[in-house]
Amino acid sequence: MTVTTSLPWRRSLLLLTLFMLAMCAFLIGLGIWQLERLQWKEGLIREVNERTTAAPVPPPPEAQWPALKQDDLEYRHWQVSGTFDHSKEIRAFTNLPDARGPAKGVGFWVLTPLIRDDGSTVLINRGFVPESAKDPATRPAGQVTGPVTITGLARWTEDRNLFTPADNPATGDWFTRDIQGIAKAEKLTRVAPFFIDADQSAPGGLPQGGETILSFPNNHLQYALTWFGLAIGLVGVYIVFMLRQRRGKDA
Repeated sequence: MTVTTSLPWRRSLLLLTLFMLAMCAFLIGLGIWQLERLQWKEGLIREVNERTTAAPVPPPPEAQWPALKQDDLEYRHWQVSGTFDHSKEIRAFTNLPDARGPAKGVGFWVLTPLIRDDGSTVLINRGFVPESAKDPATRPAGQVTGPVTITGLARWTEDRNLFTPADNPATGDWFTRDIQGIAKAEKLTRVAPFFIDADQSAPGGLPQGGETILSFPNNHLQYALTWFGLAIGLVGVYIVFMLRQRRGKDA
């Protein structure tokens, strides 16, 4: 009888041990992955800081645009010259609760095509306007005419998700800064695959430039410690269980 009852117990113990080892390996793997993500995020933050504080330079020539990738260009400090086409201004809905300038809250990003001397087009995010300044007629000083030079940070076209409302090209109102969609709706040609967030506000203060959101949450160390802690806790529970089983068996 002793042999008969001990075999199932040992089999159950083996299965429990294998399960515990698999769970520990899984939790430790998650912790290591978070440490790798931490290293990547810290590198990203350093790189973005270097890019945003560098002296502005011209963007890549039009011939290189098809080969550009988001990671290679985003947040680089660029300078472009041309003339605004205010007739094709569009507004992209946003909420800016923590603005650097005086205007904040619910409003719009104002994107205006900048036509360069060679005929190519770069969309310029000229900055934020509140709802009360949605109509360009309310901010005539900002409707700059003639040649201008804009410095700002390179940005990539925005993706939409399941919760993003549909854009309304007929009224010039958008919910994503979708370069291809804007170019198609406004019949723009030779459009850069990036847009530029202007550093400075327009004359009169609106649109309010310099509002690029540079926020990169970095909780990966906390997550890693959580996964490692769960692995340690699992081992502790296993040891306590085994000790109790051993005492019960000895009794």
